[in-house]
Amino acid sequence: MTQTTTPTTDDLLSLFQQRADRFTRVVEAVDASTGRWDVPSPCEGWSARDVVGHVLETQRDFLERQGLAAGPQPDLTDPAAAWRAQRAHVTSVLAADGVAAREYDGYFGPTTIAATIADFYGWDLVVHGSDVARATGQEWSVSDAEAADLHATADGWGPALHSEGVCADAVEVGPDASVTDRLLARLGRDPGWQPSIS
Repeated sequence: MTQTTTPTTDDLLSLFQQRADRFTRVVEAVDASTGRWDVPSPCEGWSARDVVGHVLETQRDFLERQGLAAGPQPDLTDPAAAWRAQRAHVTSVLAADGVAAREYDGYFGPTTIAATIADFYGWDLVVHGSDVARATGQEWSVSDAEAADLHATADGWGPALHSEGVCADAVEVGPDASVTDRLLARLGRDPGWQPSIS
């Protein structure tokens, strides 16, 4: 019999911070290399700048819906700085007494702010981190363990994974596709997509 351990609030916050660390490295690498934020991304119709803007706005929206301060209005003339400011704000909000463990009725039933931050918004950082990385010519991949974790979260969403505003329909890949390519394909991203950087 397999036993599963329910993650603690601290576990969930740590997972969010790990995923935020990775997103931070991706956006800071754009500034350090080309600084070209207006290149197209794998998200059709969105530039790399738009992807960061989406990440910021969805986090702000979630905080507002929970009756919490949304954070500074993002200035997307410098997406990396806007992300750093938002991350610092979210970290501060979650550190306030009782906030992270607060329960509420989520889309899939009762949950906590920490669980949503880690499992949805942290997951979003990984996926959109791949979009920004690929748009700007950075190497991006996941380990077997990371892929298994991300697939498990996607499994929990069921058909909602491919609903409007979440992920496009899955893309077919061959049997020899890498772990990373299989994950991207499941999330509606073409693993063969190439950035248009001159």
